[in-house]
Amino acid sequence: MLLLSKQRASRTLQCIFFLSLLLLPCLPQPLPAPSASPSPAPAASATTTLPLSPFNDRLEAAYVALQAWKHAITEDPKNLTADWCGPFVCNYTGVFCAAAPDDPHILTVAGVDLNHGRIAGFLPDHIGLLADVALLHLNSNRFHGTLPSSMQHMRLLYELDVSNNLLFGAFPNFLTSLPKLKFLDLRFNDFDGELPDAVFGRKLSLDALFANNNRFNVSLSSQSLTNSTASVIVLANTRLAGCLPPSIGDMADTLVELILLNTSISSCIPPQIGKLKKLRVLDLSHNDLAGELPDSIGDMESLEVLNVGYNMLAGEVPEAICELPRLKNLTIAGNYFCDEPVSCLHVPLRDDRMNCIPEWPHQRSPEECIAFNHRPPVHCGADGCIVLPP
Repeated sequence: MLLLSKQRASRTLQCIFFLSLLLLPCLPQPLPAPSASPSPAPAASATTTLPLSPFNDRLEAAYVALQAWKHAITEDPKNLTADWCGPFVCNYTGVFCAAAPDDPHILTVAGVDLNHGRIAGFLPDHIGLLADVALLHLNSNRFHGTLPSSMQHMRLLYELDVSNNLLFGAFPNFLTSLPKLKFLDLRFNDFDGELPDAVFGRKLSLDALFANNNRFNVSLSSQSLTNSTASVIVLANTRLAGCLPPSIGDMADTLVELILLNTSISSCIPPQIGKLKKLRVLDLSHNDLAGELPDSIGDMESLEVLNVGYNMLAGEVPEAICELPRLKNLTIAGNYFCDEPVSCLHVPLRDDRMNCIPEWPHQRSPEECIAFNHRPPVHCGADGCIVLPP
C-alpha cells in the first residue's frame, strides 16, 4: 500500500508539473543544452494494465525538442507550428504519437511530418531527443545548415526525407549507423563530398536511396554501389567515378529502379546488366556511354522504361529489347545507332531521333554519321571500362 501511495503521489506531481506548463506560453528563454537520449523505460509486467498517459519522460523530452525546434524556425508561412505550445505534444500539427515499441503502455512521439510547409530555419541539436521517431518527413521546406549529429540517437528511424531543402555539408556519416533506416531521401539539397561506401553496404541495408541533385562524388567500384540491397537507387545529376562494373548483376534479387542520368559516366554497358530481371526502370541518359546495347537487356523481363538517350552508343538496337513484354517507354535519341527493328514501332512511347538510321525521320546529317563511323571502334574491357586504342 505504501508503494502504491508513492506511485500515485509521483504521478500527481508529474501531472501538476505538466498542467502548470499549460498556463505558460511557449518557452521564450534559451533552452538548456540537449542531454543524452532518454533511456527506454523498463518493460511493464504482463499483469499491468495502464492507460496511455500523455505525461511521461519521453513526452517531456519531446516537448523540449519541439520547443527548441520551434525557436529555430524563422518563417512558417502555413502556420504549421503555430499550435506547438504546451506540453501536449501529441496534439501538435504534424506530430504523431503511438505506443512505444519497447513498452506498449507508454505514449511517445513516433513521427513528424512537415512536408511542403515552406518552413525556414534550421534543425537544432535538441531534435535528437525525439529518440522514438520512426518517420521524419521534412521535404519541400527551407531548412538550412547540416543534419545535427544528435540524430544518431534516433535508433528507430525508418524513413528520413529531407529532400528539397537548403541543407549542405558532407554526408552525415551517423546515418550509416542507424539500424532501422530503410528509406533515405536527400535529393535537391547542396550536400557535397564523397558518398561513403557504407551507404550501399549490406550492414545499413537501405531499401530506397535518393541522393540526386546534390554535389556528391560516388564511386562505381564493384565494392560500393553493387553491394547495395536497395530496390531503388537514384543518383541523377551527381558525379560518378569509374565504369559500370560487371558486378551490377549482383543486385538482381532486389533492384527495381536505377537512375544514373547526367552523372558523367564514361563506360560501356556490361552484358551482366541483363541479370536484373526485376528491374522496371533503367535511366542511363546524358552520359558518355559507348559501344553497343547488350543483347542481354532483352532478358530483363520486368523492364518498363529504358532510357539510354544522349550518349555515344552505336550499332543496331537489339530486337529482343523491343520485344520485352512490359516495355512502355524506349528512348535511344541522341546516339549513333544505325538500325532499329520494326518491332520497336510497337513500343507505346518511343524516341529515336538524332541517330544514324537510314531513311528514318529526324536523324543526324549523313556527314555527321560518316564522321562518327570513321572513328576508331570502341573496345570494352572486362571491367566495363572503355579500352583506349594504343
